Amino acid sequence: MKETYQNRKNHRMTMLIDGDNAQPTLIVKLLAEAGKYGQTTIRRIYGDWTTPQMNGWKDCLNNHAIQPIQQFRYTIGKNATDSALIIDAMDLLHSKLVDGFCIVSSDSDYTRLATRIREAGIFVMGIGQRKTPKPFVNACNIFIYTENLVDDIDEGKIAEADKSQPNGSENPRPNPVPMLKEAFSMAEGEDGWAHLGAIGSSLRQLDPAFDSRTFGYSQLIQLIKAHKELFTIRKEDDKGSSAVYVKRRSRHRSKPREKEKHISRENQVNREV
Repeated sequence: MKETYQNRKNHRMTMLIDGDNAQPTLIVKLLAEAGKYGQTTIRRIYGDWTTPQMNGWKDCLNNHAIQPIQQFRYTIGKNATDSALIIDAMDLLHSKLVDGFCIVSSDSDYTRLATRIREAGIFVMGIGQRKTPKPFVNACNIFIYTENLVDDIDEGKIAEADKSQPNGSENPRPNPVPMLKEAFSMAEGEDGWAHLGAIGSSLRQLDPAFDSRTFGYSQLIQLIKAHKELFTIRKEDDKGSSAVYVKRRSRHRSKPREKEKHISRENQVNREV
């Protein structure tokens, strides 16, 4: 059986932060998210520390044992930080000192790096803003949007905003229902039930950035409960989410019934003949 992400608690993670594309106010949240998939034994942040824009990071480096890596800008308009981070990441990959990577950036330049790490069979997660290009998001095993890490998110307002948001609005929130249906089909057993954890893994395969917090719910089970017209939930005991199973509600049977009526009419005609 393949190892699940939940079993990675004892794995060694490295967190590599692009200081030009990350927020210092979220450092505790960043470490907490990476900590869900392993212990962050290596923590590095890259940037030109001679520039004023890096000042916000200086106060939190010592408190969280993050090693600053100096990278001068050789040319105006070019980001040398990307190259330094990528070189260190490849060195760490071949040294086999870690079991997983966490790349904190919203820059698409790390797409090939994430792909290369994943090709080596190493877990890679990304953390960045919602504007992060999709190629980088999909190159990771898991991608977390920083907008989902803000404490003052009002879940009720997010849900209402999703319903009232026009289709042509900028950066519209996706509809979770099609992906929930697809993930259920992937995880469904022969008895018609799917384990909640298996659905979560399937969702990550379909979209590494899938996160129930995007839709205003802190847990996947809450998101599924919000669509009770589509799914029913069964709990075998009181041991938590490990004992939760999900099943699709019966599909509408009007069409089969019409077919049955048509067949019965044909049989009746045959008898009369």
